[in-house]
Amino acid sequence: MKLKEDLNPVLLLLFQVTVWLYSVLAFLPSYLFSSERAQRLKARSVTGRPAGPYRAMGATKRLVSSLHPGVDTLDKVFEDASRRFPDRDCLGTREVVMEEDERQSNGKFFKKVILGQYRWLSYAETHRAAACFGVGLAALGQRAHNNIAIFCETRAEWVIAAQACFMQNFPLVTLYSTLGGPAITHGLNETEVSHIITSRELLETRLKFILLEVPRLQHIIVVDDTPTEWPGYPRGISVHNMATVQGLRTKPENGKRPMPSDIAVIMYTSGSTGIPKGVMISHSNIIAGITGMAERIPNLGENDTYIGYLPLAHVLELSAELVCVAHGCRIGYSSPQTLADQSTKIKKGSKGDTSVLQPTLMAAVPEIMDRIYKNVMTKVEEMSSAQRTLFTLAYNYKLEQLSQGRSTPLCDNLVFKKVRSLLGGKTRVLLSGGAPLSAATQRFINVCFCCPVGQGYGLTETCGAGTISEMWDYSTGRVGGPLICSEIKLKDWVEGGYHITDTPTPRGEILIGGPNVTMGYYKNEAKNQDFFVDETGQRWFCTGDIGEVHPDGCLKIIDRKKDLVKLQAGEYVSLGKVEAMLKNCPLIDNICAYANSDEMYVIGFVVPNQKNLLLLAEQYLIRGSWEELCDNAAMEEVVLQVITEAALSAQLERFEIPRKIRLSPDPWTPETGLVTEAFKLKRQQLKSKYQDDIERMYGGK
Repeated sequence: MKLKEDLNPVLLLLFQVTVWLYSVLAFLPSYLFSSERAQRLKARSVTGRPAGPYRAMGATKRLVSSLHPGVDTLDKVFEDASRRFPDRDCLGTREVVMEEDERQSNGKFFKKVILGQYRWLSYAETHRAAACFGVGLAALGQRAHNNIAIFCETRAEWVIAAQACFMQNFPLVTLYSTLGGPAITHGLNETEVSHIITSRELLETRLKFILLEVPRLQHIIVVDDTPTEWPGYPRGISVHNMATVQGLRTKPENGKRPMPSDIAVIMYTSGSTGIPKGVMISHSNIIAGITGMAERIPNLGENDTYIGYLPLAHVLELSAELVCVAHGCRIGYSSPQTLADQSTKIKKGSKGDTSVLQPTLMAAVPEIMDRIYKNVMTKVEEMSSAQRTLFTLAYNYKLEQLSQGRSTPLCDNLVFKKVRSLLGGKTRVLLSGGAPLSAATQRFINVCFCCPVGQGYGLTETCGAGTISEMWDYSTGRVGGPLICSEIKLKDWVEGGYHITDTPTPRGEILIGGPNVTMGYYKNEAKNQDFFVDETGQRWFCTGDIGEVHPDGCLKIIDRKKDLVKLQAGEYVSLGKVEAMLKNCPLIDNICAYANSDEMYVIGFVVPNQKNLLLLAEQYLIRGSWEELCDNAAMEEVVLQVITEAALSAQLERFEIPRKIRLSPDPWTPETGLVTEAFKLKRQQLKSKYQDDIERMYGGK
């Protein structure tokens, strides 16, 4: 989507000629080659049938399942990396220089931090720390093939603990740090763990309140160094510091090293559709998945730096970090609250993590990228006329060049350098996953951050692996072709009207097959019907997502079975599609579309953008506090009018456009339980929260 421009044609022509000449003369070889690469075939149906299966061009004969011969378990992956890169920086953590409570304008206090430089553990040091911790856990009574849980924020100790468990063949149960008490209790009891690894903060704010509900739990290992004494915990439960456990010794068990088929991780999903399910993932599953992902990142190696801040309990982050470890990259840790200079916990005038680390690789979920996009575009609106003119010229010119697979080095250096510095200035690959990324946001990242967005598609059930777009493919709305570890098939979904015989592209439910497809759900046979094994022994997973395969072999996600609602008049509405189209409206920070099959129209719950809503209220002379504005019927009508215009511009059908809305003054965060860690909507919880509003909007009261 181009930015609006009202420019002198002569000025526009002069700008384009100057930039084009510089680009061609300085970068002629890549200028020609990049266009050719973007247009080549990504995958093809190995049977010639429209249903597939579709495989990557480099794996049409055989799917690839490992990075290196003989490196077939996760302990061997880290052992191999520590042998090849012993002195290379591996895991980095910023030291806290100062913490203080800063008084806000509303009288509340908010904790701010000043952080120093990153302190690093080398690959050899990390391997030793993991080995010592694994031996210490065994000394505490943890046994091979017995489950152990980790309930911890994303940090270096998480990876050290995970590697220790892989070495000792302890299946690792991962739980999101934002899960509520009932979900944590369910996961710990279902997996019958006696040992759990956690942080001091999570122990004191979450875990200690449910200890009596987890009768098998005996040992809690806290990754923080302080305090060293833990009085007041229930009888029969011992609390230890990680450093203390690393100092324990025991006799080694015979045959404890894992086999490729052994369970490495039992990963509990975020529970977007109900009680979290534990997905059993073998060592060979994960290695196949990271093999496929690594192939899509060009020139991946020890000169790369990755910033880790997404939850390691999410398959996207865990896989990304394991890819980096296998290739000798540095991993510096961060959090959403300290990521950038403007982040909420960073004291004004001090540096956020991206500025200090200057990562070359980064993973993000669409919600975070949407926020960056809206913030930067707001700043563009505040520029002087000359600055805005230059930015608009450069943006639209680069957008045109990218559509032809070409780069624009002059624009990158003169215009977008400052925007790029928001992520440290050196980012060369940004991986997006967890949910669909809007075309507008993807284009913005491509243009302003001067790096490709590898938009991927995968699920916990497929180790996060399925497809990733190639780095030189700048098309939008697609998730690329199959990875070299997996293959894609389509299956008719008659009820939704999707068929493999559809023209111009085959459409249907997406099935993912390959060595990355996991072992199924833990103690949940009823749900395992989504997995099956074909006549060749290949394992498959039925995703419930609807896709279409384009002529070049790329996949596009177009619908989801669970998001499709049939209205009373017979029209089908894809709630996910409505939300994706409306999220780019500057007035919307988040939206959940809702429809009842007994009703004639769609309604919506909206988290408005505070700055833009206040401006709109001022324009229409509507007064009140933030909460009062969100509860104001006149304000709802004004916002609905803006949303309707945005929906029509996005070419939504009339029956897809929300007819009534409810404004929410509070954002939806994982802590509220209304969205997952990847910011996917938890529809059932949102429905419960807004039940009274649903009845009101449908005329119940």
